[in-house]
Amino acid sequence: MKLRRSERMVVISNYLINNPYQLTNLHTFASKYEAAKSSISEDIAIIKKAFEENHIGEIETVTGASGGVIFRPSISRDEALMIAKSLCDKLSESDRILPGGYLYLTDLLSTPTILQNVGRVIANAFKGETIDAVMTVATKGVPLANAVANILNVPFVIVRRDLKITEGSTVSVNYVSGSSDRIEKMFLSKRSLKPGSRVLIVDDFLKGGGTITGMMALLHEFGSELVGVAVFAENARTKKMDISYQSLLRVLELDVKNSHVTVEIGSLLKND
Repeated sequence: MKLRRSERMVVISNYLINNPYQLTNLHTFASKYEAAKSSISEDIAIIKKAFEENHIGEIETVTGASGGVIFRPSISRDEALMIAKSLCDKLSESDRILPGGYLYLTDLLSTPTILQNVGRVIANAFKGETIDAVMTVATKGVPLANAVANILNVPFVIVRRDLKITEGSTVSVNYVSGSSDRIEKMFLSKRSLKPGSRVLIVDDFLKGGGTITGMMALLHEFGSELVGVAVFAENARTKKMDISYQSLLRVLELDVKNSHVTVEIGSLLKND
């Protein structure tokens, strides 16, 4: 398919954005668009400059016979802060308070644009790491983990609190629920995660840390390595277990009686 340079650059840009963290040989573009590799290289150089200047992402050129280009998405700090501040305002709405000191997050974590933006922010915080999979626990964390995995272009695995016959054989661990101090159990299909995988844990809300601790125990059972833990929001006033994590938002005060919520930007951006 022969294209003019301007058309070729548009479709190459679209391909790279939709195939992040994937090595693509220049011959692939040259063959598909009937252009010399030297012309494709020039196209890539122009796209690379535009992507970096506009904080869309970085393009790495890998030399050699099996080389090519890899696109890694990014987001500017200013844009990430703007997204976080907007979410702080939304999460501070008094009608989000639920019995038991919880916050209603479902509408935020089911809105595609919000999920995509939060996914970009979290993925950007770990872009320097080698990540083989994103892990979360069913069910509320699934959309967010999926969004992060899409940006990183890796699979995401779902830990369940009940056995599903469709999961096949599973590995289970007992863990202490951080909010109720009860002993509970979680399961992960043996086919979900390869031994030795480097895994990023993503969850929606951290209250006591028990669920995160359980997932970390599962990683140990699979002989896998924890890269990091990222949560959409954390309750700053709840006593946490001894785990290291980063949050996008931090709930400083949740006054159920007076219907008042105070939210600030979390460590994910404060430490950036």
